[in-house]
Amino acid sequence: MAPVTDPCSFSSFSKCLTRHLNLILRVDFDSRTIRGKVALTVEVLEDKFSVLTLDTKDLKIFKVSANGQAAKFELGAQQGYKGSPLEITLPFELSRGQNVIVEVEYETSPSASALQWLSPAQTAGKKHPYLFSQCQATHCRTMLPCQDIPVGFTYMKLIAVMSAVRDGQEPDPSDSSRVIYRFRQPVPMTSYLIALVVGALESSGFTLCVCVCVCVCVSQTETMLKTAESLSGPYVWGQYDLLVLPPSFPYGGMENPCLTFATPTLLAGDRSLSNVIAHEISHSWTGNLVTNKTWEHFWLNEGHTVYLERMIGRALEGEQFRQFKARGGWKELQEAVHQFGENNVLTNLVPSLKDVDPDDCFSCVPYEKGFALLYYLEELLGGPEVFMGFVKSYTQLFAYRSVTTKEWKDYLFTYFKDKLDILNKVDWNGWMYTPGMPPVKPQYDTTLADACIALAQRWQNAKDADLSGFSEADIKQLSSHQLIEFLALLLLEDPLPQSHVKRMQEVYNFNSVKNSEIRCRWLRLCVKAKWEEAVPLALKMATEQGRLKFTRPLFRDVYNFDKFRDVAVKLFKEHRDAMHPVTATLVSKDLKVDQRTGF
Repeated sequence: MAPVTDPCSFSSFSKCLTRHLNLILRVDFDSRTIRGKVALTVEVLEDKFSVLTLDTKDLKIFKVSANGQAAKFELGAQQGYKGSPLEITLPFELSRGQNVIVEVEYETSPSASALQWLSPAQTAGKKHPYLFSQCQATHCRTMLPCQDIPVGFTYMKLIAVMSAVRDGQEPDPSDSSRVIYRFRQPVPMTSYLIALVVGALESSGFTLCVCVCVCVCVSQTETMLKTAESLSGPYVWGQYDLLVLPPSFPYGGMENPCLTFATPTLLAGDRSLSNVIAHEISHSWTGNLVTNKTWEHFWLNEGHTVYLERMIGRALEGEQFRQFKARGGWKELQEAVHQFGENNVLTNLVPSLKDVDPDDCFSCVPYEKGFALLYYLEELLGGPEVFMGFVKSYTQLFAYRSVTTKEWKDYLFTYFKDKLDILNKVDWNGWMYTPGMPPVKPQYDTTLADACIALAQRWQNAKDADLSGFSEADIKQLSSHQLIEFLALLLLEDPLPQSHVKRMQEVYNFNSVKNSEIRCRWLRLCVKAKWEEAVPLALKMATEQGRLKFTRPLFRDVYNFDKFRDVAVKLFKEHRDAMHPVTATLVSKDLKVDQRTGF
């Protein structure tokens, strides 16, 4: 069998692997750069080894050494999103099993895509600047030279707040105005999980919850963590902190070990914050403890994490709640497949990423198509308790390792060796390597969805003369989850007439709702109905926060409203510099704005 390769990296994990990383960073807010020194302990996996290649992007390289001896290096040409290979020639030859410590002194670019620099005016306190990192999927190489692959290593000695355990602080002996903060991460983790935050941080005072900008108490966090342990095994990361980042953070959450990042859009989101925390806690096992070997196997991270997240929801809220969330996820998958195109290979559960930037194919496909496969297997193989036993066994067996889909599937067949007749009938090619929706649609319980379905159908079938029959009482008994489902159902259908969305606003007053999940769907519904009064509200939401889940579809919908296309492009250009680099890049592609010229 041919060795596994990573099309998103210049480094080769078949030749050598980073086992430990020692990192010293000096943050300069004036120049918006980080001056760094990284020492990589590299294990050699082949004989006659003398050349090491690391991933970099937009880095200045000043000096390289190997075991204390000067080493020759060459920075290759830039190759799109992959950046530039840093080829290091060792001053000696090594054999399989030997280690070498490679030290690189370097400096980041002010435009490093892993880093967002905020001026004091862009922060809540308005007094201090702020910096945070986001390395997933392949942005760590803009923050430090490394093997930017999902293969684990330990690290220590870093400055500021990190995805690691705090290990003390001291004045900088060379500059009395600065403080050195030390951290250590004894549990192996991958480059995309390295996280850095520098700024004025405030603690909520709760054991498991540390928040920035606004302090929030999540009463169920400890309960969810204990529930996850009962399902998956011991939590190995020591501490669990939650950091609420500035509004420009592009994701709902990020599962950095010891330090979960969360978007502030969740703070007014009813139970949405708890859902995100359940997801990120689940990553402590599925993703952080067991990791996809390359980004082509990303579903191993996210499909299993959604499955575990919903098992936590099942333990705390009941099976009907799990079924309801699964049904909602299926609709999100339908919308994503529609957006990509049902024949687009990026909707494969295991896509080929040769010459493809992982950011360009980021969607709910690996999350929801992956969950659907696991749920389908659960039904075939004996139910949730039986299948959760497999998930727990899988995470414990492959702990601290990076795996491929083949390895996962081989273990599935080993674990259920008494049910091979069932497994052999599964359409594996249809599930994993075929674009579009899965070959089998699970039959989810609709108990909690029935009221949403009925109300959505009433609005779809209503004539203008029927609109007076709607009232505030229609939604009085619906939870926020059910309101999200109701609006999501309408978004899957043809746009409603303007008369309908105007009446909906009169009786439901959705414009006043702060829950971001509800508000985004509502504004999208209005824009699709060509209600001009909703356009400023949609663009306001698209620019006052940067969560990709909201910002991209809102900008796309306004862009597709011909009358306001130029307005959408103009506003994007005005706000682009304040956006996270990932958000700005992806929205520019949606709006067909040239990233280099701005036109």
